[in-house]
Amino acid sequence: MHISAKVDYAVRALLLLAQRAPELVTAEALSAEQDLPREYAEQILTELRKLGYVVSKRGARGGFHLAHPADEVLIGPVLSSLEGPFVTVRAALPDTLTYRGVAQHLPTLWGALDETLHDVLDHVTLADLLTGAVPSPRDPAVAPGPGAGTPERPSLVGGC
Repeated sequence: MHISAKVDYAVRALLLLAQRAPELVTAEALSAEQDLPREYAEQILTELRKLGYVVSKRGARGGFHLAHPADEVLIGPVLSSLEGPFVTVRAALPDTLTYRGVAQHLPTLWGALDETLHDVLDHVTLADLLTGAVPSPRDPAVAPGPGAGTPERPSLVGGC
């Protein structure tokens, strides 16, 4: 999985807004505090607003704040909203792939990788990141175990 500058900057922006809640944060403050290019900070905040993660207030005392409490904002959906699926192979989802011969089980590996990423990122909130409470993928409360899936993400372990 490649973490783009866009995703990195967006999560950093959300963390700053979470830390400073309920006060408003300007793009200039985000840029200065997180050492981000100012124009890019503005673009990221605008995109996060369009996606419903932040709210903006115009005017001399304007800025941005989180649209939801930090303990309700999961990192996985933020990443998916900004970049799309976590794991793709040549722009295809793992469960749509079919290989023959020696590579026949490779889609299962790509699917397991996707599940592992979701198992971590779909359980971590902005509040968790602020406190450093990032769960391990081996944490039984996070990782459902081999072959487990959810209705939203059925397991690919054990077959395609």
